[in-house]
Amino acid sequence: MSTRHSDPSAVLGGSLLLAHPSLREETFKHTVILIASHDSEGAMGVVLNRPLGKCLGELSTEFGLSALANVPLFAGGPVQPSQVILCVWRPHPDHDGFQLMFGIDPQRAEELMSEEGVHMRAFLGYAGWTGGQLEDELKRDTWVVSPLVADLLEDSPNEQLWRDLLGQIDDDWKLLANEPEDPSLN
Repeated sequence: MSTRHSDPSAVLGGSLLLAHPSLREETFKHTVILIASHDSEGAMGVVLNRPLGKCLGELSTEFGLSALANVPLFAGGPVQPSQVILCVWRPHPDHDGFQLMFGIDPQRAEELMSEEGVHMRAFLGYAGWTGGQLEDELKRDTWVVSPLVADLLEDSPNEQLWRDLLGQIDDDWKLLANEPEDPSLN
């Protein structure tokens, strides 16, 4: 089975972490995490496939009365779960890839909403690692590193995203991603 392990010392900002199929801890089981920053001090990112079934306007009156009221809300991770993080993406001006803006302030987000091709999500909380912690987890095969692709953020934002991304690596990963929760029921 081919794997997408990266050099544990590589900078992973802008990459995706896919939970290894053997990871059973509920907080991160079957998650897809967008890594926003990674350096020797640590890493942080947001879980892309845990929609809360709510919009930002349902969170507070401040957002409810703004242009951001209908932005979908996701559980971003277990760290500071009441903190709102706004993420915006749009096609790159030269049509080569896309531009990702992470952690922007609400005023800037409202300005961007009027631009063509802009997509936005709001996250409550984030996933965080102290210096060396993520590297150790990568050495223990807790995560599979995957590149970020432009249309990813338009795909189904649930567990199916995790299955689809793992399945794109190769047939062995696809088999693991689609195994039943209880193999005895197979």
